Amino acid sequence: MSQAALHPMLNTAVKAARAAGSIINRASLDLDILRINTKSPNDFVTEVDQAAEAAIIDILLQAYPGHGILAEESGREHGAKHSEFLWIIDPLDGTTNFIHGFPFYAVSIALAHRGVVQQAVVYDPSRNDLFYASRGRGAFLNDRRLRVSKRTRMSDALIGTGFPFRKGDNFKRYVKMFEALMPLCAGLRRPGAAALDLCHVAAGHYDGFFETGLNPWDIAAGSLMVTEAGGLIGNFTGEADYLFQREVVAGSPKIYGQLVQLLSPFSRVIKPDDAGADDATPAVAQPTPEEALAASLGTIATPGEVDDGDPAPAVPERKAVRIRKADMPAPAPERAAPKRRPPRA
Repeated sequence: MSQAALHPMLNTAVKAARAAGSIINRASLDLDILRINTKSPNDFVTEVDQAAEAAIIDILLQAYPGHGILAEESGREHGAKHSEFLWIIDPLDGTTNFIHGFPFYAVSIALAHRGVVQQAVVYDPSRNDLFYASRGRGAFLNDRRLRVSKRTRMSDALIGTGFPFRKGDNFKRYVKMFEALMPLCAGLRRPGAAALDLCHVAAGHYDGFFETGLNPWDIAAGSLMVTEAGGLIGNFTGEADYLFQREVVAGSPKIYGQLVQLLSPFSRVIKPDDAGADDATPAVAQPTPEEALAASLGTIATPGEVDDGDPAPAVPERKAVRIRKADMPAPAPERAAPKRRPPRA
């Protein structure tokens, strides 16, 4: 799909992403004068994040004033509050990389309609790489169609990840995941921008990816890239409510299935009686992705809030269903052999 044939809403997102990318590229030329604030320990925001976000929101709302906005730095301050259309924006995913001059960061923009992501753009300004996808029309990198990798064995797989870094993140739980996966795969990589990581899963550069503690703006656009490239994405138990569970796993179908098997014991989406003392969470009914997205104002931490350890509601206990074999009918009684008459004289 050439960029000239893009959906109008996706075209608008591309325009907004490139505008934000120009702001980021100009700022990258003189990082020494950059003003940096700390939202929480190891979680930074710069004037570039804010300027890029403002540029994105301005372009989107000029084109679609009746749409809603969910953005990392400004939350739901802008746009219509009750629209069926919601733009999910991360103006600079990988801020820590950016302020150190490490060229792995991106602009991430997704459009959800009634809770389902329909359009997605992830723009890497340092490489001028544009990833984009429309639901049902495939994922692309600079006009080249993307497909997930064909590797099927975990021993051959390169897996992307992200380390916990915020105050309150459960680092011990992550170390256990790392210990479980590291000996089984070809390698683990942690560049530090989840939106780009998911795009590299879609491109087949990674065979899989997992991370905890992520927000919807970190993964909304990348999630559509993965599925449109033939991959799978879910939470650690393989369910589809990953946007709001603060845990995500993605990959080619074969590797995804193996990752879910390995990571499901570490999920926060578990029964309360199975949770450890550090991981116990109250049991609540799980919303559908549509319900969760519609209620995002109440379910997503507002920008600047400190992460308190990957909070995620637990699913209600599911009773095992026993499948009984049908009772076999009793065998019919054997017929007695007919008596033979003696031969006539």
